[in-house]
Amino acid sequence: MKAEFWHERWEKGEIGFHQHEYNRHMQDFTGRLGIQPGSHILVPLCGKSLDLLWLAEQGYAVTGIEISERAIKDFFVENAIDCKIERQPGATWYRSQAIDLLCVDFFTLDRAQIPPVDAVYDRASLIALPPEMRPAYAEHLARLLEGATCSLLVTLDYPQEEMRGPPFSVTGEEVQRLFGRYFRIEHLHSEDCLAREPRFRKKGLTRLDEHVFLLQKS
Repeated sequence: MKAEFWHERWEKGEIGFHQHEYNRHMQDFTGRLGIQPGSHILVPLCGKSLDLLWLAEQGYAVTGIEISERAIKDFFVENAIDCKIERQPGATWYRSQAIDLLCVDFFTLDRAQIPPVDAVYDRASLIALPPEMRPAYAEHLARLLEGATCSLLVTLDYPQEEMRGPPFSVTGEEVQRLFGRYFRIEHLHSEDCLAREPRFRKKGLTRLDEHVFLLQKS
């Protein structure tokens, strides 16, 4: 799953992972991040997520990281937001009043490229990555954060043999293995969401559980 995979998905419009409404878990649990309006939230692999809008509406400064320039341009056009473009070696900033999107490969992102991060929101980053890429993602995310920074993580858990990802299945046990050396982990919520996900039922899934975790950098 190299960069070309995601560029092709965006160009073809094969973005079934994109949600057309705010994520309920984000709305329910962002308060557990312990941050105030004005705080800086990092959203890795953000696509053109509407969640960026909700976070900005709460008064947070939002930075999204996205490898697809098409996704970033679509976000600003579809939401009628003016932005300024700043090109840098290997990366491009799209800046607006409350939301900045950086077009860059997350795995090459350096801490010095972004403002200090107060919290992280990950709804579709970890589950977008195949198993072999997840350890590097966890390590790199931890390297970008300072102090006791908290991250809100949403995952899906289903029989992986029943469907090809992405989104991939990530169990609670894997979350512990990936992040346990860098973060204190609290399991906040779980629910069976198969009934409200007809596209996954059509793919043959017999079980689909959604989990929410709070990670605090240790």
